[in-house]
This record gives sequence, structure tokens and C-alpha cells, in this order.
Amino acid sequence: MASRIIYLASPYGFSAHWKQKLLPDFIFILESLGACVWEPFDRNSDVDLSASGWANRVARANLRDLQRCDAIFAIVNGLPPDEGVMIEIGFAIALGKPVFLFRDDFRKCSDSDEYPLNLMIFMGIPYDSWEDYYYQTLDEISNPKKSICRWLKNEI
Repeated sequence: MASRIIYLASPYGFSAHWKQKLLPDFIFILESLGACVWEPFDRNSDVDLSASGWANRVARANLRDLQRCDAIFAIVNGLPPDEGVMIEIGFAIALGKPVFLFRDDFRKCSDSDEYPLNLMIFMGIPYDSWEDYYYQTLDEISNPKKSICRWLKNEI
């Protein structure tokens, strides 16, 4: 069986240091679980930023990848989280893709006492088990009881 494709949405590619130090940990863990990881900054690394229209080309390439992937794993740190990542989550929800969220940022980012982020983000996650789709540490991603491990094994 072919690996399931996970679109890794994050703001970490905008910084050379973050791209080198933070993204590899997520990619390694997801790939070690059997996923094929599509990281947008890597997939668009050949874009000429001095050419007119480059941003539109990148956005369209990302949308095509979101349409073709099997799920999205979104890093939602920040206050508020990166607006591009939020839009990618919205597209994934509209496309009916499973949504997995990572936030190890301790700051409160919601008016809700139930959800740690804007409640609309959770529309792509099952209501009764949203915490299984929400990760607060890197180690938690590999927890076989959490949803991403079960999803990659076709158990859910």
C-alpha cells in the first residue's frame, strides 16, 4: 500500500534557522510513522522570488498540493497562529481532509474554555475526540493511541 500523503503546514520555512532546526523533527517523526510528507517550502524551493507573480504561483502550487494530499498536519503556534496556515486548514476542511494540529505554545489563543484555538479550526476534527487530533509535544505525535498513528494504519 502506498504511503498516505500529509501536507505539513507551518510558518517555519520563512526562517532559515527554523527551517533547519524545527521542520526536520516534524518531517522525521511523520515519515517514521509511514507518512509521505509534503512540506510546502521544500516543494516550492525552486521559485524565483524576484520574478513577478511568484507569490501567486506558490499559493496555487500549495492549493494543488492540498487538493492532492490525504491529510494536513498543521503547526499552529503563535498568537495568533500564522494566517497562511489557518487558510490552509480552512481549505483542508472544505476539501474534507483529516486535520491534525500541533501547538506547544503555552499562550491562550481562544475565547473558548473548551478549545485552545479559534473554534472554527476544530470543524475539521471529530467533535467527540478532538483531543486525539491535537498534539502538544513532539513525542505525542508517535503515541499509537492518538489519531495520526491510527489514521496512518487505516484504523480510522
